Amino acid sequence: MSDRIAGALAARGVRQGQLVSLFSQNRWEWIVAYHGILKAGAVVNPVNVMFTHDELTFVLDDCNAVAIFTSGEHAKRLVETTGTLERLNHVFSFDDARVEGATTFESLLTDSSELPDVEIVPSGPCSIGYTSGTTGRPKGAVQSHRSVLLNCALTATMHGRTVDDIVVTALPAPHVYGNVVLNGTFIAGGTVVLMERFTAPLALELIETHRATMFEGVPAMYAMMLADESSKTRKIDSLVRSTVGGQTMPTATIERWQQLSGAPLLELWGMTEIAGVGATHTLHAPSRPGSIGVSLPGIELKVADLTDPSTEAKLGEPGELMVRGPIVMIEYYGNPAATAEVLEADGWLHTGDIATKDETGHYFVVDRRKDMIITGGYNVYPAEIERVMAGHPDI
Repeated sequence: MSDRIAGALAARGVRQGQLVSLFSQNRWEWIVAYHGILKAGAVVNPVNVMFTHDELTFVLDDCNAVAIFTSGEHAKRLVETTGTLERLNHVFSFDDARVEGATTFESLLTDSSELPDVEIVPSGPCSIGYTSGTTGRPKGAVQSHRSVLLNCALTATMHGRTVDDIVVTALPAPHVYGNVVLNGTFIAGGTVVLMERFTAPLALELIETHRATMFEGVPAMYAMMLADESSKTRKIDSLVRSTVGGQTMPTATIERWQQLSGAPLLELWGMTEIAGVGATHTLHAPSRPGSIGVSLPGIELKVADLTDPSTEAKLGEPGELMVRGPIVMIEYYGNPAATAEVLEADGWLHTGDIATKDETGHYFVVDRRKDMIITGGYNVYPAEIERVMAGHPDI
């Protein structure tokens, strides 16, 4: 199917190196389109489905997208938007409802155009993932084919994925964590049970029905499943491990999930600028609850002194987490000033996270540097307060 999408894109004038965006909830068509775009030699731009229309328009304009795949509910407005965006020429709708000016995904799948003959350069652009824009307009992190592939492959290795794995997930496909879960599972030959969006009862039902070996999510998903009444009766003992990322997770919640599932919960850390995961626990290594784990193979992590990024902080001392290696982004698209702010000349990337490192090489994220509160001369991190609150039985 992705071969057909690639051929159809080429037949409609999409050329190697051009940008094609993806904007919809999780669905199988999204995955087919993602790989079709790459097979056409184009650069894929997965957009957060929570973006407002104005944010989406900014992204499409900023990355010079020539086409977009989207759901039927957004197709009509995006067709209207093509008149204001100079380069956006095609709107492809995943749904059958005819929207004047849009092309249906189904019609692309029936296209008999040949798969274009393109040479993929490993160090060349593969995807542009936009940050959430919490500190201003979103910035587009340009990732190479090598960085995306390595992140999926190395994460799959750390988590011990195999052809027998059945992974239930509701993580958004456009998010780098969701992408690593999907393509990391495919690399190993496993099966993905993809939820359109998360609800606790359905997640527990799918784990039981499909005899899932993995569930992957963010802290709130685990808290909601633990609080759901059906967790007392659902049989989820097929789980071999679960993963959690996105933000710090209280140790108390980790322990409760592990007790319910009977399997380890592997914490991880990542960011858009490194195409996914940068640190995680390995399946068979001793756990360090509350830690994000160790660096991926071949990837360097360090905790830098807050006043001098070239100097490492002492063990156990808070500093800024920095990362270097082949998974680090090429640049922020069209934004050299922002790139220079976070990317040092020697390849070290500033993450903006405050962390500590222990004697075993495990890292512990304290909080975001920008969230730090200074009171009475002391540094206070909101995540520390949240962890204490989460351990209270009434919260």
